[in-house]
Amino acid sequence: MKGLIIKNISNDYLVKTNNGTYLCKPRGKFRNDKITPLVGDKVIIDIDNNYILEILDRKNKLIRPSVANIDQALIVTSVKDPNFSTNLLDKLLVIVSYNNIEPIICLTKLDLLNEEERKKINTYIDYYTKVGYNVITNENKKNFKNIFKNKLTVITGQSGAGKSSLLNMLDKNLKLKTNEISKALGRGKHTTRHTELYEINDGYVVDTPGFSAIDLSNIPKIAIRDNMKEMFDNLDNCKYRDCMHIKEDGCCVKEKVKNNEILLSRYNNYKSFIEGK
Repeated sequence: MKGLIIKNISNDYLVKTNNGTYLCKPRGKFRNDKITPLVGDKVIIDIDNNYILEILDRKNKLIRPSVANIDQALIVTSVKDPNFSTNLLDKLLVIVSYNNIEPIICLTKLDLLNEEERKKINTYIDYYTKVGYNVITNENKKNFKNIFKNKLTVITGQSGAGKSSLLNMLDKNLKLKTNEISKALGRGKHTTRHTELYEINDGYVVDTPGFSAIDLSNIPKIAIRDNMKEMFDNLDNCKYRDCMHIKEDGCCVKEKVKNNEILLSRYNNYKSFIEGK
């Protein structure tokens, strides 16, 4: 019988089918073949013995968070406590885009900002929107009305940004555990202990453990360039078609940075990603 893995705790997988849900274990051959079922996997199960027999073809997957067949990623980013990090945001945008997942930027905790801080954040909102990213805030529940419909959405981002709080706002029945920010560490404590799909607004949403460390070590330099919108979109205007926008002459991107058409923080992050390889 076909089903969808909606929850994973250790080596147990809750599979939803048209006939109900079943708690299943993977066949032993998965371990021998070094295959691990993931939340979001479409599977064939044996309902008599509660085994996952087969994992159907995936369109994509993430290792951390461990989710498969994702349509879009809601990148939840706090603007304060913890502070807004363009470096972390840009890393996540690259990782998400590289895995053929549509990114949506969601900014939280704007109510903690003073007027000057809000103006600065608005410049980031305007810029990321201008270059082609979908940017929303958690200030209005209506922002989320149609985002999840018929989609499998992974909610990810920095620890303490309010991912679980956001889900609780959208569905009060969830009652997900949240913790206060750890002042000593300057970041949130991890509160999510497993990966699970929740049905919200006619779609599936994944709440996942927060990232404590993110790196781009498995992504080639060219892929980093091609998954940052401005770096890819301006290639045709550079002197060289294979321009990496670092040391080359006749580089349109570097010129646009000088003219404030490309955000300096965005370009500096890009350079650090490339030079760190």
